[in-house]
Amino acid sequence: MFIITLRFADKTKAPQFMDGHNAWIRQGFDDGVFLLVGSLLPNMGGAIIAHNASAEEIETRVRDDPFVAEGVVSADILAVTPGRTDDRLAFLKV
Repeated sequence: MFIITLRFADKTKAPQFMDGHNAWIRQGFDDGVFLLVGSLLPNMGGAIIAHNASAEEIETRVRDDPFVAEGVVSADILAVTPGRTDDRLAFLKV
């Protein structure tokens, strides 16, 4: 499982790449990799919980985000190995 943070680096460029970023998010859900996408508050960027992919696949996917590629955000990827979960999240345990 991965926790990805996307922190704004140049928010002024966000509007011109928003459609591509939203398409990238949809693709992550369509591919079964993204479980949750939300905002970092207050207005600092976004966060993603991802699974079902290798670290290399996640790194490639994040690089392909137009926001990352165009310097709108800086990305940080944290790999997490769940050791204990609520039963509803048991599928995350490896």
